[in-house]
Amino acid sequence: MKTNYINIKGIKAVAISLPLLLASCGLDTESLTDLNDQTAYRNQEAVEMALAGCYDGWQRTVSSEGLGMYLTAELASDQAHGGLGFSDAKNNNAIDQFDLSIAPSYNDMFNTDWKNYYAAIFRCNKVIANADVTAWDSESAKGRTLGEAHALRALLYFDLARLFGDVPLVTEPTEANLPRTAADEVYGLIFQDFKFAAANIPADAYPIASRNSNDGRITKYAAEALLARAYLYYKGYYGKSDAECAAIGCSQADATAALKDVIDNGGYELEPSYADLFMPACTKDASSGSTYAWDTTFKGKYYNNGWTGDISKEIILNMKFAVTQDYNGNADGNTFCVYLGPRNKHATSMLIASGWGCCSVTQAFVDKFKNDARFTTCCWSCDAAGFSADLDDTYEYTGYYTRKYAPMVFSDGTRQEVAFKLGEQHQNITYYQDWTIMRYADVLLMYAELTQDASYIKKVHLRSNPSDGKNITMADLNDERAIEFAFEGIHFWDLMRMEKDGAAAGRAIAEAQDGATVFNGGIETKASFKLDNFTAKKGLMQIPNTQITLSGGVLTQNAGW
Repeated sequence: MKTNYINIKGIKAVAISLPLLLASCGLDTESLTDLNDQTAYRNQEAVEMALAGCYDGWQRTVSSEGLGMYLTAELASDQAHGGLGFSDAKNNNAIDQFDLSIAPSYNDMFNTDWKNYYAAIFRCNKVIANADVTAWDSESAKGRTLGEAHALRALLYFDLARLFGDVPLVTEPTEANLPRTAADEVYGLIFQDFKFAAANIPADAYPIASRNSNDGRITKYAAEALLARAYLYYKGYYGKSDAECAAIGCSQADATAALKDVIDNGGYELEPSYADLFMPACTKDASSGSTYAWDTTFKGKYYNNGWTGDISKEIILNMKFAVTQDYNGNADGNTFCVYLGPRNKHATSMLIASGWGCCSVTQAFVDKFKNDARFTTCCWSCDAAGFSADLDDTYEYTGYYTRKYAPMVFSDGTRQEVAFKLGEQHQNITYYQDWTIMRYADVLLMYAELTQDASYIKKVHLRSNPSDGKNITMADLNDERAIEFAFEGIHFWDLMRMEKDGAAAGRAIAEAQDGATVFNGGIETKASFKLDNFTAKKGLMQIPNTQITLSGGVLTQNAGW
């Protein structure tokens, strides 16, 4: 694959937007501007720097201006409409409805994402390819470092394969134009890489007791949990038998054993209060007077004159973000957040800042889950909050917005980035809330699915609903996952794997959205969703036209786009 067509420029310049990771490696600053293939991988210290660049590349799949995996998953799911502004271009709504006729000029929606992903893969490939020339400190250090690089590569390809299906498989630095690779081969590498990581990252490399300083690093247990997630998706979406999955590298027994190791040996626990996992759901203004500060029980990183809390033991893997994002190439903020605030007005009673009005919650989600204790953590009601929306500039307004990753504001209307004087103090980019990729609750529910043991579903359900008296059975699994992981970028992929080619996802979206009442520019209307549009695409996204053109026709477009 040619570097000009996947835009993997500047790989030698290792980014510095992961201060926690870099600090933990004890790196020096020798010849940072002169790194090349002869120096960048010469010893453990140099490779640690290159590995930080791999993490940075992964982070940029969210922070670097593209749509990103997680926003795409929410736009596409049955739980949210596209939303956004009434007068906005409808490119994001084309994803929501799987219908390019809504925004026919947008044939390049994922071009930035494509480049970001392959740039990150290039970085991982460089670390892996140079393993034999590195003077490693020890075999343990070698295993840990290479294990993390393999796991990151697997995670990057897993995202690409879910988004686009067959994608070019690049396992070493190359300038060749490569065609799309069959999913069997792509998932074969994903399984192989996650297994390598699980086998080579020492179990005690990043102990849970030191999770505050290790947060964001891929552990043995994160690799095992991700292996199981990849197995379940591949088996379900492609309609494979367990024997077919085993033939390319992962059987049900492998996935089950991996999850059992996490449960038995990882030291993880369910956070007692579900809301404490998401800052907008467990935070209020401090009662200390005019000083901007939070009263919060959030079990994650935040900026409040110096954070001194502990990361939750439920968190198995976070994608880390920081407040230093700017418009000069430093991309390390959670740019997902600004999408999720309501248009033009703060919901100060909920401490939720204005944003772009994306992902208005469907009435179908409200009706199904409004009596679950997790509902108010997942989303918020404008009526209940006493919030009057700016409907003239709002598209697909339903009266409900998502809450878990919403931008935050103080009750006097001051945005948190301004009150805390963070970075650029810019509402579009100054967001630091880490994105949780894997929680222990998911391990328990995946294990229940693989073993058909409903007691693990019950553990998750009772954490939030201890007194509802519900008799939990395996029939409750899909609904339990739907509410537990609502608006975390997981549910859509769960729908996609329920039936071959994502057929169940299409039906669920049509049921939730087609004919649903929404307000466009303040006018009540009915949303639409044509199931045929989804079915023709098999739930896959659009290959960027720029990449098809630059490949000289080697790349081909997904059906339906």
